[in-house]
This record gives sequence, C-alpha cells and structure tokens, in this order.
Amino acid sequence: MSLIEITTNGPVRTVTLARPDKRNALNAAMMDEVRAAFEATPPADERVTVIRAQGPAFCAGLELSTDGINKAETVRIEEMFDTVYRYPLPTVAIVHGAAVAGGCELALHCDFTVAAREAHISMPLAQFGVATTWFLTKKILDAAGPAVAREFLLLGNPIPPERLHALGIIARVADRDRLDEDAAPLIDRLAANAPRSMQTMKAILIRQMDEILKIPHADIDEAARAVYATRDAVEGVAARYEKRTPTFTGE
Repeated sequence: MSLIEITTNGPVRTVTLARPDKRNALNAAMMDEVRAAFEATPPADERVTVIRAQGPAFCAGLELSTDGINKAETVRIEEMFDTVYRYPLPTVAIVHGAAVAGGCELALHCDFTVAAREAHISMPLAQFGVATTWFLTKKILDAAGPAVAREFLLLGNPIPPERLHALGIIARVADRDRLDEDAAPLIDRLAANAPRSMQTMKAILIRQMDEILKIPHADIDEAARAVYATRDAVEGVAARYEKRTPTFTGE
C-alpha cells in the first residue's frame, strides 16, 4: 500500500503524506516514495506541486525506534530532501499540524511554506542526542539565517509560525480552518505563471545558494553522523520513544 497519495487538478499536483496513524513519520518506504514523486520530469501542463498530509500532524520526522537512527536513514532523508529542493517547478508545503525535525526540514525544503497558527514547528534534535549534517544545517541556515538557525538547532524548542512568518521564513500563516483558503492565492499565482520563467529563476536561485556546498565539509558530516552512535543518542531516542526525560552523560 502506498504511503503517499498523488492527485492532479489542472496545473496543480498534490503530494499527500498518507501515514496518519504514525503522524506521517518518515520510514524508508515513505522516503523512497516521496523521492520518486519528485524525480520525474514534470508534465507539460504542471506548474506547481503542493505537499500536505493526512491526520493531525504534518510530519513527525524520521520514525523512531529503540534501535535508534542509523547512517543509511540519514543518507536516505538527505537524498529525499535534495530531490524536493531541486524539483524544477515551485513547491508549496501546507503545514496544518506538527512539523518536527525531518518534518520541519521537509517544509523548509519547499519553496513556500503555509502554516497554521497552531502548528508546532521545531528541530528538537539536541533534545534527544543527535545532530544535523552539513546539508540539513545548510537548509536551516538558508531559510532562517544564523540567529534563528541557532535557536532552531541549539535550543530545539518550537518557534511559533507567526514569528517565522515575520522573519520571512514561511510565506503565509492562517487559522487552521482557513488554511486552504489563505493558501489558494499563492498557489493560484504560481499556477498562472510562465513555467519556463519559474524553472529558470528557480535554477538560478538554487545555483547561487549551492555555493556553500563547495566548502570542504566531509569531516563535519563524519562528526555529525558519529553522533548517532553515541550513548547519548541511544538514550535520547529511547527516551523520546518511551516519552520520558533523557539522561545525557556526554558519551
């Protein structure tokens, strides 16, 4: 059974995360399906893709288990995000509920994010003992700037959508029951624009933002991925899974 649903309405394609019983947490199969949805060349009549989700949460990030998070999962999620980020046409995330860790990253890897005022948006990795890689940190830095990136990553607490909007990090904020109505003008404008113009300008933006990737960073990624094997990471993920406060030792 597919873990996403894809529908088309004229120039607008919608990719819906369809794992509501798991708060749309990203397992290997779901990440592969999302990646496949953005690898294909857009059809001639498409102008914009919307990402949304079923159930009360937008996306709870990587699926957690008492086994922790392995290196293969971090590579897979980076590849998925990169495919979404580089999709030739504009992308819009509609965030109605919690967008946590990988869910927050998924929203920010879209060109525009429209969020409900009530949405819980956070990157709590430091609170359960893991770390972002160079690629994932770059996206937070691109979207939020240094000061807010530090708040996202080092504190890990939710940042209210209205503040994120005021800082220019997300495109629109609306009451949950008006989310589709308030997102419609943005989606309609993108759907009416010239596709080759949008593709060219998006490619220019990506090329310019990619300059930071030329900085040598293999050692940073090695250090970030090594964090996933620490005792603190095992303890933090287990505590999150068991809904208790972790005890970190720095090991």
